[in-house]
Amino acid sequence: MSNLTIRSLAELQQYEGQELGVSEFYTIPQQQINQFADTTLDHQWIHVDAERAKTESPFQATIAHGYLTVSLLPYLWSQIVSIENLKMQVNYEIESLRFNQAVTVESAVRLRAKLLSVKDLRGIAKARIEVTLEIQDSKKPAYTGVITFLYHFSS
Repeated sequence: MSNLTIRSLAELQQYEGQELGVSEFYTIPQQQINQFADTTLDHQWIHVDAERAKTESPFQATIAHGYLTVSLLPYLWSQIVSIENLKMQVNYEIESLRFNQAVTVESAVRLRAKLLSVKDLRGIAKARIEVTLEIQDSKKPAYTGVITFLYHFSS
């Protein structure tokens, strides 16, 4: 399903400074928001009380937790790039993540990714990726930031 397949540090380095692609849109349903609230123990009404949100929320609907939208990163990232020939992948860092716009229930979001840099740490690739979570039919993204993965390639 990914548009791009990378199998080595050298292949990854070829894409440095380039946009890698955009995922498909994914719609966030209320059931997923409720499950996330149960998992994280964050049952703030703006996420789970649809009736109250209709009348009291500036969005007139429930909104996805910001961290729920961040948790979609691995799923959406895998639609853009398939990293193969790995011993291990480590989620290393999230830097300068800024939530710009709330994601209302039943909104469709997609990930846009650009490979900012790749460093060779004695055979381990440290990849810094600029990420933007776009909301369908919205000028403002849900968030922007930079994530860093460590890729331990097999050879």
